[in-house]
Amino acid sequence: MKLNGSQIVLEVLKEQGVDTVFGYPGGTILNIFDELYKYGDTFKHILTAHEQGASHAADGYARATGKTGVCFATSGPGSTNLVTGIATAFMDSVPLVAVTCNVATSLIGRDSFQEIDIKGITMPITKHNFFVEDVTELADALRKAFKIAESGRKGPVLVDICKDVTAAECEYTPCEKQEPAEVVLPKKSCLDRAVELLSNCKKPLIYVGGGAISSNIGEKLITFAEKLDAPVVSSLMGLGAFPNGHELHVGLIGMHGRFEANRAAFKCDVLITCGARFSDRVAGNRKKFAPNAEILHIDIDPAEMDKNIVSNYHLRGNIAEIIPMLTEAIEQGDHSDWKKEITEWKHPFVQNQIGDFVNPQKVIEAADKYTNDDAIVVTDVGQHQLWTAQFYKFKQPRTLLTSGGLGTMGYSMGAAIGASVGTGKQVVMFAGDGGFHMNLTELATMRSYNVPVVMVIMNNTVLGMVRQWQKIFYGKRYADTDPHRQTDFVKVAEAFGIKGFRIDKNDQIDEVMKTAIELNEPVLIDCRISPDSNVLPMIPPGGASEDIIEEM
Repeated sequence: MKLNGSQIVLEVLKEQGVDTVFGYPGGTILNIFDELYKYGDTFKHILTAHEQGASHAADGYARATGKTGVCFATSGPGSTNLVTGIATAFMDSVPLVAVTCNVATSLIGRDSFQEIDIKGITMPITKHNFFVEDVTELADALRKAFKIAESGRKGPVLVDICKDVTAAECEYTPCEKQEPAEVVLPKKSCLDRAVELLSNCKKPLIYVGGGAISSNIGEKLITFAEKLDAPVVSSLMGLGAFPNGHELHVGLIGMHGRFEANRAAFKCDVLITCGARFSDRVAGNRKKFAPNAEILHIDIDPAEMDKNIVSNYHLRGNIAEIIPMLTEAIEQGDHSDWKKEITEWKHPFVQNQIGDFVNPQKVIEAADKYTNDDAIVVTDVGQHQLWTAQFYKFKQPRTLLTSGGLGTMGYSMGAAIGASVGTGKQVVMFAGDGGFHMNLTELATMRSYNVPVVMVIMNNTVLGMVRQWQKIFYGKRYADTDPHRQTDFVKVAEAFGIKGFRIDKNDQIDEVMKTAIELNEPVLIDCRISPDSNVLPMIPPGGASEDIIEEM
C-alpha cells in the first residue's frame, strides 16, 4: 500500500508498540502532527511546554516502564532544545528515539530558516542517528532506530527527516517488530573461573549499578546474593535493584554513600560488579578503591571493562542471564563473620536539625511513609537528590529516576510527567529551588493533563550543592550561589491552576505530605530548609573512604 512519509512514521511507531509520544509542533514537522491528529486515539501525544521537557518526559517514561521513549521536535531550536535530554539519556543508557524534522531537501545546506545539522550536533550523544532524504528509506531507518536503542547497552537514537519526505509517497510494507540483537554469553571457561573465584572468597561484596536495573534482573539478584551470602552496595543509579531492608542490603556507596558501604569496598576480598562503571563519584581515588579485592566485572558493554578500574575477571553479557548461571554453579555460602564486621561499622545517616528550618530527612521519610513500595520517586540534581538516595527506602527497580551521569538540573519535571503518564503509579518528585526554576513551565503540562505528581521543593533559597562545595573547598566564597530570588512557589503553582502548600516547620510535614499524596492530582509543596543544610557524609573528589567527611 502507498503511504506518505508522515503516515509511515506513525505506522512504524505502531509496529514498535509505541502508545505515547512527547513533543512540540513546528513548521517542518507539521505534516506528521496533521497525521497524528487523524490517527485519533491511536497515540497519546503529550504537548510539553518546552522541547527539553519532552525529551526528559520520554526519558522518564522509558526508565519507569522499561519501554523505549519517543519524542517529536521541529527543526532549528526545536531540535537543539532536545540536546540536553538526549545527552541525559545517553549518559544513563536510556532507550529513546527522537524524531525531528528538518527543512526540505532543496533547502539543505543553504542556511535556510531554522535549518540545523542536528545529526552532526547529536552524533557524540547518541548510539546512532539517521538523516532521511528519501521516503523509501524512512521505514527502515525508524525500525533500525528502535532496534539500536533497545539492543545491548541501551541508549538514544535520533532520526532527522526532511520536510518534503514527510509528504512524499511510496509503497509501505508492514513488518513485525524486530527483537533487540542477541547478546553473546560469556565462554564457559570464563564462567568457570568466576565460579572458582566466588567459591574461595571470604569477604565478597556485590556492587550494583544502573545496568542491573536496565537488564530487568528482578529477583534473580536477590537469589544470587542470598546463595553467595554476600552483602550488597548500590551506586546512585543502582538503587532499587536490591531491596532496602533486606538483611544483605548495605546501601549507597560513593561520594555521599554510607560509611559502612565504602568501608566494605575497601576491605572486601572479592568485588562482584553488576552493571556499574566505577565512576569518579564511586571510585574517586582509583588506587585506593577496593585495593584488597579481586574484581569480577559483569557488564553488557565491553567498553566499560578496565576503563576506570582494572578488573581481574570479566563476564560480558546480559546480567539477567549471567547471574542465574553463577547462582546455579556456586555452593551455598556462609559469610557471617564478614557480615558482622560490616554491621559493626554501621553509621546511620542523620541530618542535623538547624534552627527552626524544615529538616530534609524528615520530609523524605514522610514521603516514604505515605507512598506505596512501587511508587516512583523522581529527583532533580543537587543536595535533595542525595538526601533522597540516603533517606528514601527504595525496594523495587525503576522506582528512582534521576540524572546520574550528566547531572542535569531541570530533569525532574519532564521525567515525572513521563513516569506518571507511562505507569499510572504514584509519583513523588523532589527538586531544589534552583533546578525547579529551570523548567517550572512544565507546571502547565502537569495541569493541562492533570498529571498527579506531588512536587516537593527543597527550598533553601541558594544553589545548595554548589554552595556546599564553596563552603568546603573555596573558603566560603559564595560566588553567585545566593541568587536573592523572591519566588513564591505556592503562588506560582496557583497561577498554573495547581494546589500549593508550604511547610515552614517540622510538625507540618506529616499532615501536608499525607494530604498531598491523597489528592491524586498535581500538587506543589514548598519546604523551607536551611541554606546551611549539607549532604554528609562526603568523600572529597579524588578521595578514598579514609578521607570521608562526616561533620562540618
